[in-house]
Amino acid sequence: MGTVIVDGIEVAIGDDEHLNGIEVARRAGIEIPHYCWHAGLSVVASCRMCLVESGTRNPDTGEITVVPKLVPACQTPAKDNTVFVTNSDRVKHSRAFVEEALLMDHPIDCPICDKAGECHLQDYFFEHGQAQRRADIRPFTSKKRDVGPTVTLFADRCVMCTRCVRFTREITGTSELMVIDRGSHDEIDVFPGHPLDNRMSGNVVDLCPVGALGDKDFLYEQRVWFMEKHDGVCTGCSTGCSISVEENQDTVYRLKPRENPRINQWWMCDEGRYGYHHVHSTKRLVGAVRRDASGATAIEWEQVFSELPARLQGAGPLAAVISPHLTVEEAYLLATYIRQIDPAARLVVGPVPVEGTDETFPNGFTIRAEKCPNRRGVEEIVKHFGCESEVYEAVQSDVAAGLIGGVWVSGGYKTDTFDAAAAQALSSGKLLVVQDLFASPVTEVADYQLPGPAFPEREGSYVNCADRLQSVPWAIRSPAGVRTDGSVLWRLLGRAGLYRSRTVLDEIAATIPYFALAAGPVSPQGVALSETTPATTTT
Repeated sequence: MGTVIVDGIEVAIGDDEHLNGIEVARRAGIEIPHYCWHAGLSVVASCRMCLVESGTRNPDTGEITVVPKLVPACQTPAKDNTVFVTNSDRVKHSRAFVEEALLMDHPIDCPICDKAGECHLQDYFFEHGQAQRRADIRPFTSKKRDVGPTVTLFADRCVMCTRCVRFTREITGTSELMVIDRGSHDEIDVFPGHPLDNRMSGNVVDLCPVGALGDKDFLYEQRVWFMEKHDGVCTGCSTGCSISVEENQDTVYRLKPRENPRINQWWMCDEGRYGYHHVHSTKRLVGAVRRDASGATAIEWEQVFSELPARLQGAGPLAAVISPHLTVEEAYLLATYIRQIDPAARLVVGPVPVEGTDETFPNGFTIRAEKCPNRRGVEEIVKHFGCESEVYEAVQSDVAAGLIGGVWVSGGYKTDTFDAAAAQALSSGKLLVVQDLFASPVTEVADYQLPGPAFPEREGSYVNCADRLQSVPWAIRSPAGVRTDGSVLWRLLGRAGLYRSRTVLDEIAATIPYFALAAGPVSPQGVALSETTPATTTT
């Protein structure tokens, strides 16, 4: 155990910890401004914004020896008896000069810049800049340049922190970005003939501390101070990245990675980042429909709740196809409800979409081929009810053979998963209930077609491929006419009050040993359910 002194505050550090001045200052509650340093990238100490006074305390006499020049805090290791001074006049003047130098070359176009509201240049200027601007404000060109299919570059806003360049070299290993020219003429650009077009390219926009790199998908769509941020889980693949869902008035405008060293560190892939537009598709199912000999009829949810139990009881042997897009709580409630009507009902995991093969980047981040967020969680729920290792296709054939009378199919898929052959087989029974996002061959033949929620509209838990459970709240309300799977099943089970996923998770944790570690509060980084599984998927 060592002790570091930051502005007179003693901070304890572990023997095996490797912290720099910025990191140890945070432990003392002091934020040292910086542009180029990022915990996930190599240290270059180029921006000079984090210059501080540093020295060493003699452990015997207590005398402090300070080095004569300011040093970058990002590049200075915090060791036992290291001293940092972050608020002296020398340090303050240094920061003010750096800010002034940057603003000489930076356009004052905050009203049009996408970074306004979350720009470190703005924030640091007000906090650390000169009291008055000494340079004349001259017109800037604010020239925009495409650097790839998802990212655009405003070269004159760049402060040359080179975070984006290091990201493509160290994280993706693709090296599309580089620094061209020298001195005051240097700029970020792509290598000729090689646009920024890797599967994680959107992360460079998150890394940019100013408004130099813009996300084409989000550009000029919304001011950041109008949006609310909610914790979420990416449902694009079985990695289950921790994300933030940013929305305004129930419209999602962007998804961003949420730091989680146990799963995705600071990153997410473009497939997940831009994989939310289906949430606001005009093709979504938005009302319950009953289909009989006279055709399809729109019905109220109250009719569903009053009619469906009797129809299921009269259908004969039942089965439930539980989607890997459902939360753990929703899967548990569906299994419980079907077993309540038919104690011998078949329970199977729904189709698990797989595209290509896993792709792992140099830093260990992996985009999984399995394109669903909760196969592991649903598998354990099904196993708990004694239906281990049954495949969805077996239910199809048994319905066609007359061995199963009624089927409840849950969905949540972005694309068509059930084809015409599946629809024909499943509809040959007495009753077919389908709860899904979009119309498909199966919904077209369902006796009850129930609109389902998209992922930002669900609250509950997901278990990723490494057995880590994350619990998240809902971020936006569902469109009118749509009810979440959890609330529908909660009502059908006759439980009192409103659906709360935490209540169901407590029940699951007390009932199913696999989920026992989720009994207490679930941290934002999730909880590892399997002790035999490595805690992290990225190294």
